[in-house]
Amino acid sequence: MTRKVSNFSDLIQRVTASCLLHPLATAAAKEDDNSPYESEEEVENDEDYEEEDNEEYEEEERMLGPLKAFKVKQMEVLMEEVFDTVSSMKRAYVRLQEAHSPWDPERMRAADVAVVAELRKLAVLRERFRRSGGGGGRKKGRRRGGGGRNGVASVREVVAPYEAVVEELKKEVKVKDLEVKNLREKLDSAVALTTNGSAEKKPGRSLSKRKLGIQAMAAVPTPELFEATMMQVRESSKSFTSLLLSLMHNAHWDITAAVRSIEAATASTDKFHNTSSTTSIVSAYHAKYALESYISRKIFQGFDHETFYMDGSLSSLLNPDQFRRDCFTQYRDMKSMDPTELLGILPTCHFGKFCSKKYLAIVHPKMEESLFGNLEQHSHVQAGNHPRSEFYNEFLGVAKTVWLLHLLAFSLNPAPSQFEASRGAEFHPQYMDSVVKFSGGRVPAGQVVGFPVSPGFKLGNGSVIKARVYLIART
Repeated sequence: MTRKVSNFSDLIQRVTASCLLHPLATAAAKEDDNSPYESEEEVENDEDYEEEDNEEYEEEERMLGPLKAFKVKQMEVLMEEVFDTVSSMKRAYVRLQEAHSPWDPERMRAADVAVVAELRKLAVLRERFRRSGGGGGRKKGRRRGGGGRNGVASVREVVAPYEAVVEELKKEVKVKDLEVKNLREKLDSAVALTTNGSAEKKPGRSLSKRKLGIQAMAAVPTPELFEATMMQVRESSKSFTSLLLSLMHNAHWDITAAVRSIEAATASTDKFHNTSSTTSIVSAYHAKYALESYISRKIFQGFDHETFYMDGSLSSLLNPDQFRRDCFTQYRDMKSMDPTELLGILPTCHFGKFCSKKYLAIVHPKMEESLFGNLEQHSHVQAGNHPRSEFYNEFLGVAKTVWLLHLLAFSLNPAPSQFEASRGAEFHPQYMDSVVKFSGGRVPAGQVVGFPVSPGFKLGNGSVIKARVYLIART
């Protein structure tokens, strides 16, 4: 009995020792088939699989080795081309910068084409890199998921340089179209000048076309060019007057009182005229002529001086020939310019100072405040700036034509002589033109000048640009 108990005790000790040495192996094997502990058989199987994988990998490496070497060689060649293209692009960009200073349009255009060409090469090389699998390393599923968008993006990037070139070509086409249009107008004007030579003295549209043709073709200052420019002065003055009068109506001005004020200002300059009358000589329908007279008197003031008396320059007396050439050069340079753009770049040039001076003389602060409710434009002009408003742009149209006329006047030899009709003067049809048209086209007897509307000029070739006047019956 004692021996059986000792054998049983030995058995318990051995089981206990086994459990202590392997505490979880048996339980984990029973509870979960995914035990981390592998049997010797399983370990041997895993080693066999690894050996097979290594053999397959080595076999694949032996088969693909030449192909990989070929791809590496391709990548090396491609990268050399990329570096060469980048270097060429840098050189082209340096040439593009050098063409900006001094400004050389031809060199700049050639350098721009070279830069775009190198960018195209880079785009082609990038596409070759992507197609060769150089941008790989991503999983197939991922490629399928974003392939559409990536493809569109790559196409856009390749097309972008071409689109930029197309836009540049469109701009060049527009410029060429404008040149063709200008040349066609010059041709039409030349034809009209040839075919309508006999109708030179006839009024109307044919004369206007002839003068515009002369203005477009003239390479030297001529009396005909001066006459054509004076026509533009009158047209722009009428346009600005209409705009100012409409603003007065909108601001509920007493137009009759405004006209009386203009008449009084005009009469005060004529010491031979009686200013005691309080009744207006201008009907409400003809108020535009009184307003145009006011604008013309202000903007032509100082026309006889080479700088409108803005300074004391005497260049026209010290070196008259050179001054005449300089004036006509300025005329040709400025003729096709937009005055708004010019003053945006050079607000304090001579023309800018002229515009500021004349605007402040024509548009009184009380007038501007009444028309617009503020003095914003007045403040801009006084500060040496030029507002970008419709009203000021319309004024710039008048200022530019008068400035061009002034440049032409000092380009001609002899210079035109300016004259103006006085209030109460007899009407002389060879020197005056009535702004009010009478029945039958003839001015009746007994008409005298009520007030001058715009000045006239006597030119060196003997022709006369008539002064425009508002006529009234002699009282």
